[in-house]
Amino acid sequence: MNTFYTLTLGCKINQYETQAIIEALLVQGRTPVNDPAEAGLILVNSCAVTATAVSDLRQAVRRLHRANPRAEILVTGCAAQILGQELASLPGVVRVLPQERKAELLGCEPATHGWQPFAISDYGRARPVLKVQDGCSHHCTYCVVPLARGRSVSREPEEVLEEAERLLVAGFRELILSGVNLRQYGADLPGTPDFWDLLALLDRELAPRWAEWARLRLSSLEPGQLGDKALETLAGSRMVCPHLHLSLQSGDPEVLKRMGRGHYRPEQALEFAGRLKAAWPVFGLGADLLVGFPGESAAQFENTLSLARDLPLSYAHVFPYSPRPGTAAAAMSGHVSQEEKKARAARLRAVTTAKKRAFLKALATGGEFSVLVEESSGAGLSEHYAPCRVVGNAAVRVLVRVRPVGLEAGRVLAEPLEDA
Repeated sequence: MNTFYTLTLGCKINQYETQAIIEALLVQGRTPVNDPAEAGLILVNSCAVTATAVSDLRQAVRRLHRANPRAEILVTGCAAQILGQELASLPGVVRVLPQERKAELLGCEPATHGWQPFAISDYGRARPVLKVQDGCSHHCTYCVVPLARGRSVSREPEEVLEEAERLLVAGFRELILSGVNLRQYGADLPGTPDFWDLLALLDRELAPRWAEWARLRLSSLEPGQLGDKALETLAGSRMVCPHLHLSLQSGDPEVLKRMGRGHYRPEQALEFAGRLKAAWPVFGLGADLLVGFPGESAAQFENTLSLARDLPLSYAHVFPYSPRPGTAAAAMSGHVSQEEKKARAARLRAVTTAKKRAFLKALATGGEFSVLVEESSGAGLSEHYAPCRVVGNAAVRVLVRVRPVGLEAGRVLAEPLEDA
């Protein structure tokens, strides 16, 4: 059977790489199917960032094998890099291709160093991911990403611009600029441009044609990136969505140091948000927050809780700490009990959930904004990354200027402006 089925677990970078592999398989003459029972090849692009992610992977492989015992299952991605032998023993798995060799699936030899030859011309969702950086050279004490993806590598700015133009011409109206650690973008490139240099280039080259028709969204940033240059670049951009997502992790400086993240102060996020208000009167702000890190005291958790209350958050992803084999944190003393981690996560989620509700309510009673309609039901995302539903006639996969008219089941209801 020359058919294939793909399953992607984990981050946006995996979604991008799966798309590149799909395009390569199509060139090779293979046919995609939506049902794994019809596939001759099943490709699973894996994640290993948490114990839950690995557990989900095992269950998914077993489920796929039961659905199609004849299919050849190939597992690649981060879990394949660090758990290769274990994954090879799962039922139906005929090959485990580690992250460092994933580019072989493109039909070419992986690069011996630098950027691997991933590129896309299409995407299965309304908002394509545009990968600009991979890997991480920082080694946070809790994180397996450096073990799974290797050191930081950056994509040449000209290649990023070329792919952005290709996707916009293909009809996409929002591109998500993504990387594993955007703070490290450009350190390995000639002239060492940083991420803000890349963003300024994209805005300068794309805005004259696309500013009224398309937008750029930024994936996760670090508070340490948020200085004067960031503010100047964001304030001057004609295409960037008024939305930031921060890899904040903790509101306590001592916990951050133990995490290996002492290169920024928790207050930097709060200070930058205050300065950004002049350029973006209304903006979405998300954060990743990790609770129950080894040695985190009740008072240190309260510092995270306090920072979450003070930040103008519109949502947050809250994670209880999960020990990962091979990381420094796994061997630390002072591990917090599962019960306490669960309780702390629940308290923090209560705060961030209330902030999300308040943000949506304010958006629903405020001024006009734009929505990218992603589904025929009118469902989509506002420029601030808020879930919306456009009522009335609105084409799918286009930006629509709207006025809010209310709230419905956690979404802002909006109607298209007559002159939009």
